[in-house]
Amino acid sequence: MVDLLEEFEDDASLVGSPVNVDAFKLWLAGKVGHERTMEPEPDWVGKGQGRSPDSVISTLFVHLNRYAKMYSKAAIHGSLFSTQDEFIYLINLRAFGAMTKMELIKLNIQDKPVGMQIISRLLQQGWVEQRSSLVDKRSKIITLTDVGLRVLEAQMPKIRQATQIVAGNLSPAEKLHLIGLLHKLDHFHKPIFESNRDSSSLLDTVLQDYLTLKN
Repeated sequence: MVDLLEEFEDDASLVGSPVNVDAFKLWLAGKVGHERTMEPEPDWVGKGQGRSPDSVISTLFVHLNRYAKMYSKAAIHGSLFSTQDEFIYLINLRAFGAMTKMELIKLNIQDKPVGMQIISRLLQQGWVEQRSSLVDKRSKIITLTDVGLRVLEAQMPKIRQATQIVAGNLSPAEKLHLIGLLHKLDHFHKPIFESNRDSSSLLDTVLQDYLTLKN
């Protein structure tokens, strides 16, 4: 039990999860469920020719992103939304409250020009409003309006359907295990994204940093 608690605390610290009894029970259920469903090493196209697991993971992420976009497009079909980014921005404002433009953009892991275009569309629709920050007059605080909330709530049933379908046929234990793995990857990549490194040297510098930490 002590060993399990130590392992849980290490995992929780890694992904930023709370450390309490309920979180431990979920973690333990995921761990036990995963161990019970462990399968032999999977096969993939090109494995016999030396294709690496890294290549497969990268390709599957691209595929899953496209599948998710397909379901998101279906979720907003016939609505006032033009893109999935619009309702994701509104969802974040509803969940976390008012924030600056840059905070909202960074929360959605997007570049400033793209994020500004999305916010401009939301302002034009009247779904959000902006005001000057009391802390920094150069910054604008974005707030979800009543109109934006009503539009979002009207579309939420279909959005929830889309998110449920994206999780596919994973069991509850597999979902918990996957969340842990995805959090681990997110914590690895997010600081790199936020560092705004130059594209010409990005791959080399990130790989060097990774190898240094690994060693």
